[in-house]
Amino acid sequence: MATVEKMPMLAIGYEKLNEQLRTLKAERPQIVDAIEEARAHGDLSENAEYHAAKERQGQVEASIADLEDKLSRAQVIDPKTLSGDKIVFGATVTLLDEDDKPVRYQIVGQAEADAKLGMISYNSPLGRALIGKQVGDDIEVVVPAGEKYYGVEKIEFI
Repeated sequence: MATVEKMPMLAIGYEKLNEQLRTLKAERPQIVDAIEEARAHGDLSENAEYHAAKERQGQVEASIADLEDKLSRAQVIDPKTLSGDKIVFGATVTLLDEDDKPVRYQIVGQAEADAKLGMISYNSPLGRALIGKQVGDDIEVVVPAGEKYYGVEKIEFI
């Protein structure tokens, strides 16, 4: 029997997925109404509204299935319950870049990753490079813009 891979995420990411699921499920009746209305127009072979509504229905159902799968595999982690001297999922890390400017990131799941907000996925190049490192370690990571170098200054679980 195959094992189901858990998806680590923060509570905020779990709630975000739940909200997307609720929104899509709320759209279902509107799609059914659109299909019924388009059907009433007659010949389905050349009915663009009907085909568009059926296509949207397929997209929504696929998205719902994907979100339900992610939520069923979710492993919600509260960073405040973590401790230690190594970078792990949920840790907030302060790094010094090549110019000794501090940058701060939290290691999160793919669902909540947003680099502009300082939340990077544990699967991203930087996230993978950071996992397991300690204060004082140097990190070299290859990103689309080239090679970046960081020094780990601080690890927090907040």
